[in-house]
Amino acid sequence: PGAVAADGTAESQVNLKVALQMEEIARLLGVKTDMTRREDVSTESDATAAVRQRKNSDLQNRVAQINGVSGGVLVSLHQNSLPQVPSVHGAQVFYGEAGGRELAESIQAALNQTVNDRAKEVKAAGGGVYLLKKAEIPAILVECGFLSNSEETVLLNSQAHQNRLAVTILASALAHLNQP
Repeated sequence: PGAVAADGTAESQVNLKVALQMEEIARLLGVKTDMTRREDVSTESDATAAVRQRKNSDLQNRVAQINGVSGGVLVSLHQNSLPQVPSVHGAQVFYGEAGGRELAESIQAALNQTVNDRAKEVKAAGGGVYLLKKAEIPAILVECGFLSNSEETVLLNSQAHQNRLAVTILASALAHLNQP
């Protein structure tokens, strides 16, 4: 489930809602998408395996699917959490090893204009983010906000903010990729 807010909001649920909004808008625009999930489920190969094995299997299956998309880009949605400093908030974009810095910069600039009250900078994800490390296509990870910040959690649960995130991320990605 990833991070969980004090009020019980699960990262996976917020991520999925924003991703499904992005997919719906993309389809309306005639842009092809390939989602790793459309419901709150894992993609592991063996549901009876130990938790660590299931997580590894899930990540490997996602990477195989991602690398099977020719000419695509990966936009991985997440929610951050820093319980030790609950005042930290805002959306930030990270990019992977196979490229994506320019895409990340484009999306970060748009997020800074639409959802962040303080500008954040893009960062290289480094080798610690498996999907971004193993992706053979340009890949970015968008931390949409902090579930450890109670005010931001309320925003992240609102349909209006989820729509704002979806439109901002998708529109800036399409603009960067020279899509209509």
